[in-house]
Amino acid sequence: MAEYNAIPRAGTAPRSAAFDEGLRTYMNKVYSLMGIGMLVTAGTAWGLSTLAIGPDGTATALGQAIYYSPLKWVIMFLPLVMVFAFGAAINRLSTAGATLLFYAFAAAMGASLSWIFLAYTGISIVQTFVATAAGFAGLSIYGYTTKRDLSGMGRFLMMGLIGLIVASIINIFLRSGGVQFAISTLGVLIFAGLTAYDTQRIKNTYLELANSDRDFLGKSAIMGALTLYLDFLNLFLFLLQFMGNRE
Repeated sequence: MAEYNAIPRAGTAPRSAAFDEGLRTYMNKVYSLMGIGMLVTAGTAWGLSTLAIGPDGTATALGQAIYYSPLKWVIMFLPLVMVFAFGAAINRLSTAGATLLFYAFAAAMGASLSWIFLAYTGISIVQTFVATAAGFAGLSIYGYTTKRDLSGMGRFLMMGLIGLIVASIINIFLRSGGVQFAISTLGVLIFAGLTAYDTQRIKNTYLELANSDRDFLGKSAIMGALTLYLDFLNLFLFLLQFMGNRE
């Protein structure tokens, strides 16, 4: 494991400066990919929700298909299938192919989340997004700059995430408002912690693999973008349950 916030001591000062520049370039690529992915998701979700409801407020043929027909199950679970496929295929794909698959996943996620524009007011969605972006930025900066090793916290958070998933599945059948409130609260805390942890882990990945070939680092940046994308999205969805105003 690379030492946290370490800079290679061997070589001259210009080499260290080049290393710092490489790390900044790598992290900028991670954040850029993640940001574009979020824009693809938001655009797809908003576009589908607009096309799904007609001027009279009733579902169009598209709305009937994606919200009321068996196709809704395909749309719901497609992002999950694509995440597993992404992890399995990343080593066989080119950097360009992996980038395209990431954007396709972001579009599929947007389709599965288009319902939020029908369930919540547009203003509350924007407000929650801004709050999420501000919190995410602060947490990610902390994960990038802190000298504290967050790996122990990461293991604890992953166990909490497993428990959160199990509780969410159980509450599908219980339909308990109290349990849902607890799940949402824990979800915000868990993904806030994961944002800092994952940022540090992505940074350390570069510290360990800086001498790898460009294609390998490119794929690593895409995987990092996917990780932070999922942290941001889950943080947004859990916060929306607190801040969102229902239509």
